[in-house]
Amino acid sequence: MIESALLDEPGAQTGSGNVFKKGFSPELDSFIEAKVNGKKWIVNYQQQERNNTGIPSLKVGFTSVFGYYIDITNVHKNKIPDYYDRKQTLANSERYTTPELKEIESKILNAEEKIAELENELFTKLKNEIVKNTSDLQENAFRIATLDCLLSFAICSKEYGYCRPEIDDSESIEIKDGRHPVVERSLQIGEKFIPNSTLLDTKAEQIQIITGPNMSGKSCYLRQVALIVLLGQIGCYVPAIRAKFGLIDRIFTRVGAQDNITAGESTFLVEVQEAANIMNNATSKSLILLDEVGRGTATFDGISIAWAIAEHIHNNIGAKTLFATHYHELNDMAERYDRIANYKVDVIRTSGQVIFSHNVRPGAIDHSFGIHVARMAGIPYSVTDRATEIMHSLEKAGKETTSRTPDISAIKTKKKAETPEQLSIFEFRDDKFREKIKAIDIDNLTPINALKILSELSKEAKGN
Repeated sequence: MIESALLDEPGAQTGSGNVFKKGFSPELDSFIEAKVNGKKWIVNYQQQERNNTGIPSLKVGFTSVFGYYIDITNVHKNKIPDYYDRKQTLANSERYTTPELKEIESKILNAEEKIAELENELFTKLKNEIVKNTSDLQENAFRIATLDCLLSFAICSKEYGYCRPEIDDSESIEIKDGRHPVVERSLQIGEKFIPNSTLLDTKAEQIQIITGPNMSGKSCYLRQVALIVLLGQIGCYVPAIRAKFGLIDRIFTRVGAQDNITAGESTFLVEVQEAANIMNNATSKSLILLDEVGRGTATFDGISIAWAIAEHIHNNIGAKTLFATHYHELNDMAERYDRIANYKVDVIRTSGQVIFSHNVRPGAIDHSFGIHVARMAGIPYSVTDRATEIMHSLEKAGKETTSRTPDISAIKTKKKAETPEQLSIFEFRDDKFREKIKAIDIDNLTPINALKILSELSKEAKGN
């Protein structure tokens, strides 16, 4: 009944004429056709009446006062059929109507109103019939949804090389070559996702302190561990070579930076509110992801809060935790607490450049590479070069004193100087080449000549 009544993709509301299939209600169909093809109807009717009466000058017109009418000049008065009803007399013609024209007029003028009325009426009847079968429909919908979900799990697992996880009552998470299920599908053609293994154990490595520069993959690593656990516990294979973990009661996250301006809550306040929720509700069966906790306030405040949170999780909660941070001071916790371990995201430095390997392995990193990332983001070289000078000054001053507070006096004030303007990536400054390029007649340039000109310019640029 539903299939025969409704369009495959009906309109969101009744009354539009886009809900029921053609043929379900002939009456509704006639009004929809009147709405869509009203003008065409009038043209066809006019031609029909010309043929019936033999009056070639017969016209069908419309006024807001009299509606639709048939206009016949006085010359053809003797040809007017008996079923024509006089509507109006003019100086040179008479205006008439017919039962058929009245019906067409009614449908055209009342089409939208009648469509809304009929669709609402038909839809109400349909709903009343459906209500009688609600339980069966809901049961079928639930079963179909379950099949759809499980089929999606199966297809993804087969196509993307997922493995069947082992889930038990242990206190550990073991993942061999885990991958982020979304990121790996979003990579450009030719790019390969770098997998990472994970070992968390409440008796050995309960907390991992993960350091590494921005863009190196710390946040992705945290999320992929959580998603693997989540996928496994909802009944799906997981993106890894092997995975085994104990049941997790909840996954807590403190990631990203956001504020709540309307409530007067700063980024830092939102951050610590989320951290407070974790501290108050997590258990030893939970998985906690902390990403840059404490960054929204002064450095020493941030370090102190981050340290105290990690310490509380270690001593009082016992939850398995991944803690990504730029506070390298937290690496000292691994030497003081039995179940805290340091991990880092490897960075390859070559010829002054930084390459992110996205490999997470044991160890600590003591450099954030923030200036390199700023340069990659497009900050002018004059700014990043100056930042490098300032950093070296602070590092040198730090080695000469035992204070952990940066010695700002070590930064030499730089006066305004004429600095060369940074070239746009698309800008061309060699006037000699510019003039040669301007002189090229592109409209009459053959492919062979284009290659010759390109070869000549290339040789000149190389100085040959």
